[in-house]
Amino acid sequence: MTKSVDYTKMMKDMMGAFPMDTTAMQDVFKSQAALAEKMSKVALEAAEKSTEVSTKWTKSTLAKVGEVSTVKEDPADYSKAMTDFASAQAEMTAEHVAAFAEIAKKVQMDTVELLMAAGKDMQEEAASAVKKATDTATKATKAASAK
Repeated sequence: MTKSVDYTKMMKDMMGAFPMDTTAMQDVFKSQAALAEKMSKVALEAAEKSTEVSTKWTKSTLAKVGEVSTVKEDPADYSKAMTDFASAQAEMTAEHVAAFAEIAKKVQMDTVELLMAAGKDMQEEAASAVKKATDTATKATKAASAK
């Protein structure tokens, strides 16, 4: 009867022949986690500021609607109230859209800054890992050729 091949032992032997340093992978994981934390902070800060702008806009609109909905003595006053409301809304819209644009601009700048810093860190980590792998491969080659 034929004996079955133990692939587990074969894989262990093969992987043992190519030693691997997992610290590089751990460093990459830590870097990615740190980047994700910073990006989350940027997003949460933007969401908080956007909510503040929305709340302010809603409160202002409700206050203006309150003025429109009050009883007027003269029918022409209703027209004036609606005109004033529309004018105030246009002004508030421009103001609040500009506030949202500032929030978006800050998010964009913070994101670019974080990604540039992360890219620089990753480049340095990759260069270090390649140098370390090259040194290890060189030592292994020298050891193999010395035999």
